[in-house]
Amino acid sequence: MKKMRMSQLLRGRFVVLLATMFIGFVSSCSKDDDDDNTPGSGKSHKVVFKAIASTGADIDVAVYGIDGNPTTATSLSGSTWSSPEVTSEAGAYNANVAVNAIGVDASATLKVQIWVDGELKKEGTSSGQYLSASASYTF
Repeated sequence: MKKMRMSQLLRGRFVVLLATMFIGFVSSCSKDDDDDNTPGSGKSHKVVFKAIASTGADIDVAVYGIDGNPTTATSLSGSTWSSPEVTSEAGAYNANVAVNAIGVDASATLKVQIWVDGELKKEGTSSGQYLSASASYTF
């Protein structure tokens, strides 16, 4: 029963994170296309998404992507995760990552990171036994 509630809780948080990522994409699409000052216009980027959990925590699922192109990684395990390098298209607007994990107790932590062209650009954190962290970066 406890495991079922935990799974439902993580799924609920995951749905909220996906909705947040979608809203970010929709708002980026509503920008005026003829504005030359749009962040990231004309350049492609090498992007890597990472997650680091405290000792004993178990990363379960990650959703990451650029603009409206999310990738879901499921059935993960361990306290660290890293995506393959993703190359953004020239003019891409933003990068997003959301990760869920289960910690050993209420003092567990989870950190997600977005690395762009070899530089750490954004971090998001979570703490508690049921962990859900996200981050978004605008190019």
